[in-house]
Amino acid sequence: MIKFASFNVNSVKARLPRLNDWLKSSNPDVICLQELKCEDHNFPFEAMLDLGYNCAVFGQKTYNGVAILSKYKIEEVIKGLPTINNDSEIDQQSRYIEAVISIEGEVFRVASIYVPNGGSSELQENQPIDQTLKFKYKMAFFDKLKNHLQKISQYDEMQIFAGDFNVACETIDIYDPQKFVNQILFHPQERQKFRQILNLGLIDSFRSKNPQAQAFSWWDYRGNSYANNKGARIDYILTSPNVCDRILEANIEEKNIRDQEKPSDHAPVSIIIE
Repeated sequence: MIKFASFNVNSVKARLPRLNDWLKSSNPDVICLQELKCEDHNFPFEAMLDLGYNCAVFGQKTYNGVAILSKYKIEEVIKGLPTINNDSEIDQQSRYIEAVISIEGEVFRVASIYVPNGGSSELQENQPIDQTLKFKYKMAFFDKLKNHLQKISQYDEMQIFAGDFNVACETIDIYDPQKFVNQILFHPQERQKFRQILNLGLIDSFRSKNPQAQAFSWWDYRGNSYANNKGARIDYILTSPNVCDRILEANIEEKNIRDQEKPSDHAPVSIIIE
């Protein structure tokens, strides 16, 4: 069996003890990390190596940052998404990293993805959220992501695209859909963009194995949200059909993670395949 996981750590430096504890207890084979909030040279390579992981990192000072950790060799690393009309022009924000990993004779293409939140301090009174610059950037990122995934979906390989997509797709994926209907994380335009990615033929692994379960992967730090379970499922592991057919379990690993001292506001998500 092989275990893949994804975790928005919300600062790898601040959350390193929590990350180490989780890696030891959960023991995934391949992990996608998001929101590192550090440049490459400040990533804790030595600590990860001590736990048996090779690392591919695409960091950024203070913000963003994504990584792939693997107990197996990491090859063909791609950092950043190309623009739709110019493959040589790469988004400057560190939100996408992709690699090829060979596991027991099978080839897996794995990507760690951190979709922009789309919220904005620039919001003016009575201004619709979808008219702000940050929301428009989020929509453009979704378009670039869909364009790239569509191109590589033709490859004959196992594919896993995991990360913080910053959108709850269905009403079951957020604690109060009426409250959030035109807000960040549940805006109709965000949900449509996410469905367009699913329509490429990708599978939401958690929902495929847990069709009726309401479970969340993110809880705001404010308002005692975790204690009251006021959350949203915005972290996903999307897979190609040939991976989905082999999934034994798909879980959200919130226990002993979100309720610890100084936790990330996210919980890890994981799948186990045969």
